[in-house]
Amino acid sequence: MGGRTVVVTGAGSGIGRACALGLLDDGWTVVLVGRRVEALEETVAEAPAGSRERAVPFPADVTDSAAVDALFGHVVDRFGRVDVLFNNAADTMPYTPTVDVATEDWHRVMDSIATGTFLCSRAAFRVMKRQTPRGGRIINNGAPSAEVPRPDSLAFTAAKHAVAGMTRSLSLDGRRYDISCGQIDIGNVTPQDRPQPMVLQADGSRRVEPTMDVRHVVDMVRTMAALPLGVNIQSVLVMPSSMPYVGRG
Repeated sequence: MGGRTVVVTGAGSGIGRACALGLLDDGWTVVLVGRRVEALEETVAEAPAGSRERAVPFPADVTDSAAVDALFGHVVDRFGRVDVLFNNAADTMPYTPTVDVATEDWHRVMDSIATGTFLCSRAAFRVMKRQTPRGGRIINNGAPSAEVPRPDSLAFTAAKHAVAGMTRSLSLDGRRYDISCGQIDIGNVTPQDRPQPMVLQADGSRRVEPTMDVRHVVDMVRTMAALPLGVNIQSVLVMPSSMPYVGRG
């Protein structure tokens, strides 16, 4: 992947950090995007010494259109092109009954997930359609909730439905420009800094659900990123086999 550039949003922690490190291992130049430069620098510090020069932190708020345009302008000025965008940034909120969802929490979750995905994808489209060689790939971080929601997850579920719709629209609209777009829906990942919490089930009970190591998510993102533009994984769900999803409820 020498000379190829990928932009990863939400790269300062969690899945974004893990995927950024995996892509660095594959030889990509990785632009690390997040609101806190300290967290991005921690991601760089976790990379092997030989790949750190290809890890480029760029603090930006993906809900700010001017900041997103500045981000992609910087990437093009420095590297000449954008080959892959991984839309991963997200703010979440605790599971909350619908009647108690605060308007500000609704906007915060929707903006970070749906608006951020839109703004970054629009900026990437503008670059990918005119660069030479033309084209590129967008990978969206979706969620099982877009198909089978959990109780009390209205804002997150609505935001991930929006991402699923954008994935399909971007895939269709990108055909004429050699831009591919796919989505990875991610099941329960083992927390690294806390015990796995009990989760409310559709029948009102609570249980600790099975989890998987984040490396399985990283492997799939690496596979999607490395595909030739003539091949696309439109949608894929990576989850623990025994996670309550199929037949949930």
